[in-house]
Amino acid sequence: MNEITSPGKHRMFKNSHFSDREKRIINTLSKEFYLTNGGEIVKLGYSSEYKYIILKPTNIYFDMFNLDKEIIVVFSDYETVQARTFDVFKHIAKKQSSLRVDKICNILISADVQVENSLADLVKNEPETEIIIPFSYGELEQAPESFFFRNRFRKYFYTRDLFAFEAPLKKDLYFFGRNDLIQELINRLKSGENSGLFGLRKTGKTSLINGIERNLLKDDIKSAIIDCQDTSFNQRRWFEALYYICLKIKDVLKTGIEFPAEEMFTEKDASYLTEEFFKACSKELSGPIFLIFDEIENISINTAPAIHWAEGIDFALFWQSLRSIFQRNTNLFSYLIVGTNPTCIELPKIKNIDNPIFNHFTPLYIPGFSVKETREMIRKLGRRMGLQFDEVVYSKITEDFGGHPFLMRHVCSLISRDIKELDRPVQVGRQAYSKAKKSFILNHSNYLEMIISVLKDYYSDEFEMLIYLANGELETFNEFAELHPSYTLHLLGYGLLKKERDNYDFNIDSIKDYILEQGKYRRIGLTNEEMWSEISLRRNSSEVKLRKVIKLLLKASLGAVEAKQVVLDIFGGQRKNKLSPLTYDELFNAAKSEIYFSDLGKIISKKWDVFKHSFEQTKQDTFRQLEFINSSRADAHAKELTAEEFSYFRLCMASIEKDLEDLV
Repeated sequence: MNEITSPGKHRMFKNSHFSDREKRIINTLSKEFYLTNGGEIVKLGYSSEYKYIILKPTNIYFDMFNLDKEIIVVFSDYETVQARTFDVFKHIAKKQSSLRVDKICNILISADVQVENSLADLVKNEPETEIIIPFSYGELEQAPESFFFRNRFRKYFYTRDLFAFEAPLKKDLYFFGRNDLIQELINRLKSGENSGLFGLRKTGKTSLINGIERNLLKDDIKSAIIDCQDTSFNQRRWFEALYYICLKIKDVLKTGIEFPAEEMFTEKDASYLTEEFFKACSKELSGPIFLIFDEIENISINTAPAIHWAEGIDFALFWQSLRSIFQRNTNLFSYLIVGTNPTCIELPKIKNIDNPIFNHFTPLYIPGFSVKETREMIRKLGRRMGLQFDEVVYSKITEDFGGHPFLMRHVCSLISRDIKELDRPVQVGRQAYSKAKKSFILNHSNYLEMIISVLKDYYSDEFEMLIYLANGELETFNEFAELHPSYTLHLLGYGLLKKERDNYDFNIDSIKDYILEQGKYRRIGLTNEEMWSEISLRRNSSEVKLRKVIKLLLKASLGAVEAKQVVLDIFGGQRKNKLSPLTYDELFNAAKSEIYFSDLGKIISKKWDVFKHSFEQTKQDTFRQLEFINSSRADAHAKELTAEEFSYFRLCMASIEKDLEDLV
């Protein structure tokens, strides 16, 4: 906002269609904002009637909330806020220039005295709604001071976390980047080309599909999205799946074209019936049909939940049918395949049958955000929340998280949670970002695990390569890369790695940090001191968790009195007499009780019925593992630790750690 905007009214502002009460409110607004347009009466349906004005925020609102465009203000003289009020804002916005009116912020002035509560009830399950600042008629008739307006804006901007979106985005409102990719895919569909789009989990695949659908609708083109994750689709046989697609197209196009009943779609006739229906629909549309298959791995060989797709030949027969129809007809339909796992187009054979879509098209991968796209997203959302990020943060977060929008949003969300509303607006620099990054990697590693799990599940060799590279074992990594060039294709495509000349490096530093943390106990060639250090650290950490689990499960199963007696009996002799006065909980307090790692193993063995569902191994194996871990304690330095003994310790420790992690 370069020019100074002062409160007042435009000389052409007209308000003759407003009531006297509303005119008083308009005068109040003109003392805080600059009113540019008196609007008109908006009628929705047969009886709903609303009025609106458009105002421009003064400079203080730009400084506090980054509001530099005009804002729609809707007057609702109904005593209760209705859901249709949101449609009024959309109706007005369509009449205004998209460059003129703010997309995120609107103002509602309502006769509902409980307007804030009513609005909260309406938007509580709609995370993608714009920010609506509510006022009641009564509040604004009193000509409140400037701080009243600013505090109300502060309440609705600074308390809402615009970064914290978990579900796929359905609207353009908070959708950033990817526009070039969307246009490329749309152009391919329109030109009759088929495409495949792949990306790691949470890279925004479904949000991108929604973006494609919205952009096609702007050209009055409807697309049929087939959610392969839906059991009503993936549990069908291949010929029944063709019927489902026809049904989906009929529903999306709202066409009256009839097609045979489901039982007519047999293994012999399903392909023919599908082709005839496609032809009829295309003729009615005067153009091709667009199909989008989301979560394609749910009907792919080896990865589908249903056996007939995963282990049978349904995948091959399904795509044989669609490809045959596609090749026989020009401009009849085109499709887009979307998923995390491109195996379905990489396998030349499906159970000795040629894969119909093997090398049918070159797969596209969803790229990470550039620094420019990261800046656009974080800056726009952050400034609405009173967070003004230093320029250096945009490049740093892009580098650390490889431009992964989901991860970057969540780190920014942690920053937001750490800053009080009263401290905003505030500058966010390198220090605040560094703190949030550490917190994210430490406490939210489940997001990182979810993202790379596709590699663990389907590309174990490539995942091993990441481990080698993270640990600096470049020679082994380069051997794999040279012998199997295809191994690096997925890693580069997913954006996990980048290549500069002949050197590979991590593109997402946080993934590297996570792999190092998860694989820190896989290093080989350790010195004797390093082996003892690892044993001590892991044993002591597990002992704390083990003590907690035993204390809780034993008490829950036996009650405090009997559970205490079990523990004292394990102690036996003088220790039993000495510790008898302690309470049950105190027996497990290392500061008050001499309870050892070996005691914990004996308790589990003696009361196995209490713990048998908590450990994957048998009673004998669990006890044997605990005994070996105890015998490998760090105070056994007197004996030399062999490589075989250390390897066995790691196996035992990993097993116990996994059980404890699930329990804790």
